[in-house]
Amino acid sequence: MAARVHPGLHPVADRLRDRLVHTAPSLGWRCERVAFPDYDLIVGPSGVLLALSTGTRPTPAELGPFADHLTRLCDAESCPGCERGSTPAIRTWAGSTGGSTPTGHGVAGVVAALTTAVRHVGPQPGLTAALRRATRWLVRQSFDDARSIRTWDGAGLDDGPPPAGPRARQAWCYGTPGVSWALWDAADAAGDRETAAWAAAAFSTLAERYDERFHLFGDRPSDLLALCHGASGVLAVADTFAHHAGLPAAAALRTRLLAHLRARLPETEALGAEGMGLLGGAAGPLCALLTAGHSASRAWLSCLGLR
Repeated sequence: MAARVHPGLHPVADRLRDRLVHTAPSLGWRCERVAFPDYDLIVGPSGVLLALSTGTRPTPAELGPFADHLTRLCDAESCPGCERGSTPAIRTWAGSTGGSTPTGHGVAGVVAALTTAVRHVGPQPGLTAALRRATRWLVRQSFDDARSIRTWDGAGLDDGPPPAGPRARQAWCYGTPGVSWALWDAADAAGDRETAAWAAAAFSTLAERYDERFHLFGDRPSDLLALCHGASGVLAVADTFAHHAGLPAAAALRTRLLAHLRARLPETEALGAEGMGLLGGAAGPLCALLTAGHSASRAWLSCLGLR
């Protein structure tokens, strides 16, 4: 992204890209006894695939090692140690990591990466089948919380009733915003209008009932403002839904959150004194405000699985 402004950085960016691609086969990602580095968006191959696709047009060869692994991870027939039959392999590894559904550390992040691979590589049979398995699994994990919001929790629902009460953490990383977008984008890439409509309706249940006093909480400014857990992440998702899905409820929530964050620019400046990182620092709120409120470039959003 910096090289688009300062072309002299292209050689550095190209070397980093080549290094990521060439070292991928030696990283030893696992399909059994899986941990976050084996699939994760923030610390694993899903995030690297998204990074390689941010602001550029990656080749199939560059994305291949990452897409192939994530495909195997969602394929019970080629995943050693994964369950066979009617239970997808996803349940085996997602349930064991504690990440389960969320975007940052769960299956929604894998869905975002597989969707990006489909858009760049094309609808290859194994890739699209893996994406279909993962999206269907995510849909089955959803439930209505006590505030009538269609949402997701950290643990899968295969073996019991949904959690009781309202789910306060609704953010890019957890809950409805990130997961519903991942499902909508996957369905859009696959031409699945029914699932896309379902995902848009799921996000609308949050957008119509979003409560800044309840859904934004925590002791640190990053919890209230940042992309990962705070208002700017929800703004980025609402803006993405409004931009690509034409969702009225998302546009209305975008307007509310733009006003919410603009009124808190001094707090964002204070957050910047602690850190300027994209997920937890002041760069995230500023990027979200510029994109959603001032039509700045959307290219950076792809590293979050957004567009």
